[in-house]
Amino acid sequence: MNPAAPVKNTDREQFMDILRGISILGIFIANLHFLSLYNPNQSPAVNYFHAFDQRMIFLQAMFVEGKFYTLFSLLFGWGIALQLQKVNLEQQGATRLVKRRLWGMLLFGMMHLILLWTGDIVAFYAMLGFILLLFRKSTDKKLLAWFVLLILSPILLYALKMNFAWMRAPENSFFDVSDHIYKYLHPAQDGPGRGVSQTSSWKEIWERTISGAFFRYGYLFFVSRIPKVLGMFLLGYYLGRNNRYKAFLQNKKLLLRIAAIGFAIGLPCNYFLAQFMKNEDPYWNYEISGWYQTIVYALGVVPLALAYAACIALVYQSVLGKKILLLFQPVGKMAFSNYILHTLVGIFTFYGVGLGLGGRYGPTAWTAFAFAVFACQIVLSHIWLRLFHFGPIEWFWRSMTYGKWQKMLK
Repeated sequence: MNPAAPVKNTDREQFMDILRGISILGIFIANLHFLSLYNPNQSPAVNYFHAFDQRMIFLQAMFVEGKFYTLFSLLFGWGIALQLQKVNLEQQGATRLVKRRLWGMLLFGMMHLILLWTGDIVAFYAMLGFILLLFRKSTDKKLLAWFVLLILSPILLYALKMNFAWMRAPENSFFDVSDHIYKYLHPAQDGPGRGVSQTSSWKEIWERTISGAFFRYGYLFFVSRIPKVLGMFLLGYYLGRNNRYKAFLQNKKLLLRIAAIGFAIGLPCNYFLAQFMKNEDPYWNYEISGWYQTIVYALGVVPLALAYAACIALVYQSVLGKKILLLFQPVGKMAFSNYILHTLVGIFTFYGVGLGLGGRYGPTAWTAFAFAVFACQIVLSHIWLRLFHFGPIEWFWRSMTYGKWQKMLK
């Protein structure tokens, strides 16, 4: 058996990096709803561009909400399939190497979750990655069947929660633990808020993240994020296995069909999703309109996300389109570092330990802010990768995976 060796940079798939880079922009926009300490009840005089905020919230719910973590989940499964194929090892050895990558990912994710921000998704992906490996020998038909079943399962799960209180036990348990921890750390306060005053020191931030970590996982159970993400993992694994994605990316007619069907189904469903999200109280209270919201989410988010991917693939086929899209490749190539950088920039900008601008920016302003930060990341990522082989976190992560320090400088 040959020793483990990293996949060479020259073998990386450009399209995957491009799609990954675009995805983290969408994820950043969605995350700023919470990272910016936005309070919809704040005085309009404080929120800049407040007049456009309600319209922007609707547009984000329709075109951003759920679509980009869906794409990122697709890429995760896709990447696992390529990792298993490209590593020059027998299957058992390749699986062991992927597990080491997942353990490293889990470590970084938990550090991000506890030390910086409770909105972390990296640790959650790592946990589900171990479940994905259980499907590595499944047939293509089983992978697709499980994908459909998992993506649609939130409809049934929500209906069961509406009628059987014991089905809510997982999320309620996490919520209760979060509440107890917060009350223990803040006995004089009624509950957590989004104020800048609660982030004026790292001690206060860590008190928020310790209790918030449990709330985060309660929320993930509540919205059935496990089957949603795992389902996309399996679809990505299906595309990545045996290099099937190459045939998809080269088939212009198929891409056009995916885009047309995705928009035809996704746009109306996501329009209704945005309407339901104007008032989410029924959803949180397990009311019938909350079930309708779950239905349009299940039916609309994945098709629209796949339509996005198909359109990007079509643009990538043209010479000019490829040149433009390659601008995003360095961002996606060091996506882990850029994802963490989003949190650091958000903390510095909005929290009390930094500039303390939290709550002053509504959806319109934070969307413009996200694009500005992303533009800077494009420039910085290009400069960084001219000097180094990997992003800083990617370098450390790969070194942990392969058990030796990787060459960093070019």
